Amino acid sequence: MSKTDLKNAYRKIMDDHFPGRMEIRFFDEANPAQTLSYEKVAWTIDGVRTGLRYGENPGQQAALYRLVGGNLTLGDVRTIQPGRHLSSDVELLQSGKHPGKINITDADNALNILRYLPEEPCAVIVKHNNPCGVARRPVLAEAYHAAYMADRLAAFGGAIALNREVDRDTATQIATQYAEVVVAPEFAPGAMDIFARKKNLRVMRIANMARLRDFAGAVTPDFKALVDGGLIVQTSFVPVTLRREDLLPAVAQYKGQEYRVTRAPSEAEIADLLFGWLVECGVTSNSVLFVKDGATVGIGTGEQDRVGVAEIARDKAYRKLADRLCWEERQVAYNNLAAADAGFKAEIDAEVARRKGGLIGTSMVSDGFFPFRDGAEVGLREGVAAIIQPGGSDRDFETIQACNEFGAAMVFTGQRCFKH
Repeated sequence: MSKTDLKNAYRKIMDDHFPGRMEIRFFDEANPAQTLSYEKVAWTIDGVRTGLRYGENPGQQAALYRLVGGNLTLGDVRTIQPGRHLSSDVELLQSGKHPGKINITDADNALNILRYLPEEPCAVIVKHNNPCGVARRPVLAEAYHAAYMADRLAAFGGAIALNREVDRDTATQIATQYAEVVVAPEFAPGAMDIFARKKNLRVMRIANMARLRDFAGAVTPDFKALVDGGLIVQTSFVPVTLRREDLLPAVAQYKGQEYRVTRAPSEAEIADLLFGWLVECGVTSNSVLFVKDGATVGIGTGEQDRVGVAEIARDKAYRKLADRLCWEERQVAYNNLAAADAGFKAEIDAEVARRKGGLIGTSMVSDGFFPFRDGAEVGLREGVAAIIQPGGSDRDFETIQACNEFGAAMVFTGQRCFKH
C-alpha cells in the first residue's frame, strides 16, 4: 500500500451496516422484561447523511446510538431515562472531517469528568480516552491555558471540552493549536468565525451541558464486548467522595496498634484532593496523578503496577515542566532545542530540578490503594504535600508512617475508582 493509500484510509468514510434501531432486553422468569430502545445518530454534512466516520481504526464499522425508549431498574438502582441525552446528542456546528468513534468517546470522557466539576469554568483536554490536562479557573480562557500547558505535547490533536460558553479569547487560544474536537454548551459571537479558519476542526455544541450537574451520579448500563461476542454488563461508576465531609481520615490497625496520619490537609489541599480525585475517575487504571492549584501536573495511566505508574506521573511532570519553561521563554519545544542551545537547556534542566518538576506542594491521587509504602514514597520524595487514595490495604499503616515521616497529609475515600 502506498503512502497516498495510507492517508486516504484516514480520510475515507467507512460505510456502516448497523441498523437504524437497536434493542437490548433484560428478562428472566423471576422478573418482568425490561427493554432499552436506541436509534442510530447521523449528521448531514455537505449534503450527505452519515454516522461515524469509522471505529477505533479505519476499516472498522461503527455507529453511535442514543437511548430513546425504555428504562432499566436493577435492585434500587435506576439507570438514565430516555430523552436525557448528552454525548449521544452532539450538534455539529462545524464538521471539518466526519467525526469518528474516538472523537465521540474522547469528548464523552471529558464530559464524564466535567459533570463533577460544575462550580468554576473548567477545561478538559482528552487524548485516547485519557485526560492529558485538566484545570479550573475563575475565567474560561485561563482554565484552557492551564489545561493546555499542563501537557502541551499530548494535547496535540486532542478533544477539548469546556463547561462554559466559549468566548473569543478562548477560541483564539484554541485556534493557535491543533485540536480534533471542541465541545462546549455554547459559543459567543465571533468564536465560530475564529474556528472557521481551522477547516478540519470539529466543533460540537451540546446544549445539555448547561445541565451537567444533573448527570452527576447518574447510572448507565456499561457494556464490554468479549472476543467471542459475549458481553459483560455493569452499572457505571459513581464516585461517592464529592465534598470535604466525604473524606475519611487515614487510620489503620495493625497487630493491635492504631496508626493515624498526624497532619490534617489544609483548605487548599482539600480543594486539590477533591479536584484530583474527580479527575482520577476519568483516567485509565492503574493510574496516579499529581495536581496543584486546580490543575493537573503529571498524569500516569494504564500501568500494571502502582510504583511504576507513580514514576511515570513523576517523570512526565519533570518533562512537561521543562517543555513549558522552554516554550514560554522561546516558543520552542524542549525536545527541539539545537546543540547550540546547550547552555539554555542546562538552565532549564537546573530550574526543573530545583522545582522538582513542579511537584513540590502538590497533591497525589491514586485510583487504588497503595499495597506498600513505596508507591506513595515516589511522590513524597518529590515534595508531595497531601495524598488521597481509597485505603483498605493490609499495610495501610506503612503508607501512614511514610506520610508522617515526610510531614504530609493523607485522606481515604473508601472507594476504588478503577477504569478499564
